[in-house]
Amino acid sequence: MDFGLVLQTDPPASEVVGLMRRAERNGFRYGWTFDSSVLWQEPFVIYSRILEHTTRLTVGPMVTNPGTRTWEVTASTFATLNDMYGNRTVCGIGRGDSAMRVAGRKPNTLARLGEAIDVIRDLAEGREADIGGQVLRLPWVRDGKLPVWMAAYGPKALALAGQKADGFILQLADPYLTQWMIKAVRDAAADAGRDPAEVKICVAAPAYVGDDLAHAREQCRWFGGMVGNHVADLVAKYGEHSSMVPEALTAYIKAREGYDYSHHGRTGNPDTAFVPDEIVDRFCLLGPVDAHLERLRELWELGVDQFAVYAMHDAREDVIDAYGSAIVPEFS
Repeated sequence: MDFGLVLQTDPPASEVVGLMRRAERNGFRYGWTFDSSVLWQEPFVIYSRILEHTTRLTVGPMVTNPGTRTWEVTASTFATLNDMYGNRTVCGIGRGDSAMRVAGRKPNTLARLGEAIDVIRDLAEGREADIGGQVLRLPWVRDGKLPVWMAAYGPKALALAGQKADGFILQLADPYLTQWMIKAVRDAAADAGRDPAEVKICVAAPAYVGDDLAHAREQCRWFGGMVGNHVADLVAKYGEHSSMVPEALTAYIKAREGYDYSHHGRTGNPDTAFVPDEIVDRFCLLGPVDAHLERLRELWELGVDQFAVYAMHDAREDVIDAYGSAIVPEFS
């Protein structure tokens, strides 16, 4: 199993670069960041610095979307980084939550997302692509490679990930839900004539190593609120008790009243009081090293290829080092 680190691009950017360097020294292979241009600094500028100061780390957004940048710009940016640093990028992409809503726009449709996946990958790898009837190609791309991994929760999005994406990003670490969603993605891949095993599986969630479980929960409760934004969309679309979406995912948002994106992904988010301890425990990895190892082994047996650590809490360096010394070697 590979390991990744997920950060927000808060200033100073040098701190983001430093944490990514620390992650690489500790055996992490992926460096991910949020991508919401109003809330945080521009990630692609920072990726260039991360790539310059690391040697093996693969970097990319978790996740970008088809609406805040034109697709040829997204593709060209990835292709430029790959040309400079040797195909060390990955495009995580989704419909767009904070990036679109903070800008006053709705998340993209799945149809638009599916089209964007094909176009961005083709252009970044040097092939022609049709954008609105205009055929384009980046003539300077040589031997480009851009895996596109899609974030999803709902049944139609999971099917699209299986049909088109090189990898599937699941932003929670509950084994029951992970198993259900991996099956949906792999079934869709098989139905599309693809080899399901070729779709990489990345589970991303906060990890907090330590014996003070109450403190760890408070540091990571924000994650249940972030996931709740996507769950609320699913409930609105499919209903509260739909057979299309597991109740294990939807039940906890009944007391959700709203969400202020100015606190998005941050410890102490006041809009996450509705998130119960049980959800924090299910969705995140908390506790001593042995508890992390037990959950990660369970996820690995379900077919997870990468665990990406959200490190938005008061122990970022500690969790990176703890994983490097006691957890990453167990899965090498």
